Amino acid sequence: MFYLSKIEHKLPLPPPRLVLPIREAIHMELEKLFLDKVIANLGLCISVYDIISIDGGFIFPGDGAPTYTVVFNLIMFRPFVGEIITARLISSDSNGLQLSLGFFDDIYVPAHHMPYPNHFVEDEQGKRVSSSEESTTNSLRKGIWFWDFNEQEYPIQETDVIKFRVQNVSYPQIPVEQPKESKPFAPMLITGSLDHDGLGPVSWWCAEEIEADDE
Repeated sequence: MFYLSKIEHKLPLPPPRLVLPIREAIHMELEKLFLDKVIANLGLCISVYDIISIDGGFIFPGDGAPTYTVVFNLIMFRPFVGEIITARLISSDSNGLQLSLGFFDDIYVPAHHMPYPNHFVEDEQGKRVSSSEESTTNSLRKGIWFWDFNEQEYPIQETDVIKFRVQNVSYPQIPVEQPKESKPFAPMLITGSLDHDGLGPVSWWCAEEIEADDE
């Protein structure tokens, strides 16, 4: 899930930073540039781990800031396909679920990766819709997903802690134009699945273990 990525970067150091020790000043500037930013194919930067080397310090004509060549390690969040991760539910609609790790919210479990068989119940009307019916509509409706198993209904609720399997990690290109009604652009997207044994709300499987112990 977390990796060290070695990067070399030419860094102009703003003159106000020059009152600080050079390593401290460069560390602060690197955090400003990379912290909480997504680098394509590397992931989300969590922290500047260390600085390996600092070279240069040249001031180019017409520029008042010295430029350094810095080699450093970043701590990157980049889950691998097949990894099992625990997250919290932040949104549930007819397209599927959106999950959050606290520091990263662009995790989506589409309807076709929900536990099967399942059904979806809209919040307002309480209308039950099967997974096959969901695939024929594009309308977005808030509600609750249920896993249908052994003639029982297991809900996925807002308070649930959910285990999911990483299906894909993608880095979409920045759109030239974006419709006003569309979601904010996400430079990194994780697609998850709950359609495997042991996945879904942790409470589902804890309850089964208690029942098995009672028997």
